Parts: sequence; structure tokens; C-alpha cells
Amino acid sequence: MRAVTGLWRWRHNPLRRATDLAEAWVALVALVLIAVAAPVTGCLVGAAAQDSLQRSVREQQHARRLVTATVVRDLGQAALETDPDTPAREARSRVIADWTAPDGTRQHGPALADLKSPQPGDHFTLWTDPHGRITTRPLDSATATTHAVLAGFGAALVAAALVDSGRRLIVWRMVRRRYTRWDQAWERAGPDWGKAGTGS
Repeated sequence: MRAVTGLWRWRHNPLRRATDLAEAWVALVALVLIAVAAPVTGCLVGAAAQDSLQRSVREQQHARRLVTATVVRDLGQAALETDPDTPAREARSRVIADWTAPDGTRQHGPALADLKSPQPGDHFTLWTDPHGRITTRPLDSATATTHAVLAGFGAALVAAALVDSGRRLIVWRMVRRRYTRWDQAWERAGPDWGKAGTGS
């Protein structure tokens, strides 16, 4: 809004310098770009992220399978959480387990079980790829959409910040040029400027 009022104020002002009007135009162009280009950039990035993430959702839901595993022995509490989608309050224990892969092969190895105190023979579920290797749960559609919206919002903020940075850089260069011209004008006026009888 200051850009518009700045342009209006400088339109017919007799003290207006060319740089004042140029600064107001730069501010107005930056304002229009922030109002138009930033949301468009955000929408485009968000849409691209949504397409990519939803494709990943479909691929993961097609490729990953939930299988039932059987505890062979307990290895104690899990020191590290490997699945970021697991709620923090959910108890996880490291166990040695047996499970059958979706392709029918028998698998044996360490796994994280959502059991507080696992005993041999207890059953739990885990996500695997088609060959039975343990993996994280597939991304769900709502989470993918949330990530896409955040990506679009972030892109819009970055675009707005870049436009504003460009505006600031241009205005800074204009001010520096103005100061340089002032210095040159003072040098031309000479050290006697303002003294009585100068130039006579």
C-alpha cells in the first residue's frame, strides 16, 4: 500500500527526484509480484508436489504389505524409532522374529514390535516389501496432501522473500548512486560553498 501512496504522492510534487519516482515504481512492481507471483508459484509447486506424493502413495500402497510376525526372542526396548509415523507413546521393543514374505519366502531377523513386553510366540504386524524386507508403513493420502500444502506454502514464502530481497537490493543500489552523485556535486561546489562573496 505504501508503494501506491508513494507513487501518488510523488506524481506532481515539485521536489520529486527521478530516483524517488523510480523507488516508488520498484516498490509497486514488487508488491504486485508478491501479490500475484508468490501465490502462483506456491500453487504450482504445491500441485507438482501433490502429484508426485500421491504417485508415491499409490506405489507404496501397492508394493508394501502388512504381514504377521512371530516373536522368537526379546532384544529389549528399542533405542531408536525408525518409523516417523509411529506415535511417540506407542511402546516399541526390538525382537528377533519370523515372518512370511508376500512372495511366500520365510524370513527371520530383528524387527521392532509394538509390544510392551514381548514373549516368544507373541504375534505382531510389520510392513514389508514384496520380498519380505522390513520397511516403513506406506505414506497415506492425507499426509501426502499435508506435505504438498506445506511445500506450496514454503515456495510462496520463498518467492515473496526473493522478490522483496530484489527490491531491497535495487533500492540500495539507487540510494548508493544518489549518495555518489551528491558527493560529486559537493566536490564541484568546492570548499568555499556557502561563504559570503563566493563566485564574485
